[in-house]
Order: sequence, then C-alpha cells, then structure tokens
Amino acid sequence: MTGTMEVRQDEIAAAVAGDEPAFAALTERHRRELHVHCYRMLASFDEAEDAVQETFLRAWRGREGFDGGTLFRAWLYRIATNVCLDQLRRAARRPVRGDTLSEVPWLQPYPDARLDAAAPADEGPDAVVVERETIELAFVAALQALPPRQRAAFLARDVLGRSAAETADLLGTSVAATNSALQRARATMQRRLPERRTEWSTGELSGAERALLERFIDAHERCDAAAAIAIAAEDLRVTMPPYPYRYEGLAAVVPLLERAFGEDREGDWRLLPTSANRMPTAASYLRRPGDSEYRAFKFDVLRVEDGRIREITTFGPELFPRFGLPATL
Repeated sequence: MTGTMEVRQDEIAAAVAGDEPAFAALTERHRRELHVHCYRMLASFDEAEDAVQETFLRAWRGREGFDGGTLFRAWLYRIATNVCLDQLRRAARRPVRGDTLSEVPWLQPYPDARLDAAAPADEGPDAVVVERETIELAFVAALQALPPRQRAAFLARDVLGRSAAETADLLGTSVAATNSALQRARATMQRRLPERRTEWSTGELSGAERALLERFIDAHERCDAAAAIAIAAEDLRVTMPPYPYRYEGLAAVVPLLERAFGEDREGDWRLLPTSANRMPTAASYLRRPGDSEYRAFKFDVLRVEDGRIREITTFGPELFPRFGLPATL
C-alpha cells in the first residue's frame, strides 16, 4: 500500500513500539469522538474528560496488546467503553427510573463548540456522527435508564453503527448476548424518548429557534414576565440538575418568573446566546444591587416544539469556562 494508509500504518507502528510523541499524536486525533462517546455513557462533561484521560493512559500502558488486527480507533473505543463501565461500577449508580431530567442529578450540558471542533481530514466513514437526536439532553438522560452494558451495546450498534460482531468484541462477550442486551435497550429507549424525537434531525439551530432564543433573552433582560410567558408552552417543564426540583406547567413556573423579574428580584440580568447539546441556550449573568459587574449565574437550555419553549433545563455556572464564556460582564 502507498500514500495515506502507508503513512498511517507507520504512525501506528511507531506509536505501538513506544514512540511517545507519535502515540500522543495518534490518540489525540480521536479525543473529540471519544469524549462524546464517554459523555453519552456518563452524562457528565467533567466525567467524560476524566474517562478520556484514563483511556489514553490505559492505551499507552497496554499498547503492546494492540496486535494490528483491528482498527486503532476501534481499539480505543473498546478501552474507553471499559473505562466508562469501570467508572459506573465505582459510582454504583442505579439506572434512573423517572421520566425527567431531574432524575439525573449528574447530568451536565455539552458545549456545541466542542461538538463542532474540526475532525481530522482522514477520519473517514468510521468517525462518530454527532447527530442532534443522539446528543440532546433528553436522549442522554434516557440512556441513563439503561444498565451500563446495555447502554454500551445500544451506543455501539444504534449510534456508532457497529456490527453485532464488532459490538461483541467491544464488550468482550458473545454476539448472542450482545443482541439480547441491544433488544432490551431498544425497548427501554423507545418507552422513554419523546415521540417527536425524529424532528431533531439537524445539527444547526433553526432560524425559528434562534429567534425564540432572542425573545427569551430580551424578555429576561427587560424583566418582562408577560413576554417570557408568551413564548412558553402551556405544559412547560423546568428542571434544575443536580437539584430534584421540577416545575410542570405555566401555573407552576409563573411564580418563578415573578420572583426573578419583580421589584424584589435579586438584581438585573444580562444574557448571552450560546448552544449546548444542539439546543438553543442562554447564559445568564446577574448584577446584584451595589455590584458593578454582572456575574455568571446559570445556563438555560431550551427545548423548542411547535414554536414554543416546551422545556427549560437550568444548570449552574460551573461550566461557563467550558463554553468559552467569561465569569463576569
């Protein structure tokens, strides 16, 4: 063979032989897709970071175990999957049973800027496809209802598009056991996912979603509760991981708006548009009385349906740096 494939094989050979810079360069090109895979498994951006680092460490220590009989990427995925399974085992998390994001207190948003980071030109057809349907918060939360090995089987087959044999190899089990786990996982996911998830077909925010986000920001900066209510669905749901709070319907949400926007509010608001998990998102900053700066306060991730905001998932400011956002304005 000549050309790119020959160079690639030379890179792999050098890396496996112990060339640390070559190994680092080879593994680094897969960081993005492995991070997304670990995020789907763990539902936590921070835990996915740790999992990828552990994956690279295990790969380096076990590099002599790579026999060249499989794709290097597939070998890394196998290691990453086992790292995630080990983390889930140590955390002793039971599969969630509720049907809202409040049931997943460890859930964190994923910056779209990381999803859109340029992938290497030679990744080819095996590169992970970050489709909207498989990264939205509802999908990631639903995955947490699956036992870990079912979760891994479902991701390998229905998200990564691996064959039954490849998935069995990934999990170190038989094809029959893998297919059984996949059937159970598919049944659970079908019960838990929103019926209209097929509408999540585009990676980019639509013009309507961007316009609605602008109206959401304007209403908050003007402290206009009526304007905020006007763009919300009657069955609006608000959740706030890691807290168990859940507000169902406008009647339950209106008191929150009145407290945030009324005369006795904590301060004034400035909001910046961003996006997380392929969903329109507002980063809110609060300037309290007597303060000269607006300080990072929260994220609101919006699920839009039929031109209205159907769900708001609110997160704290801890991940502002991950989104490239300043701590103050």
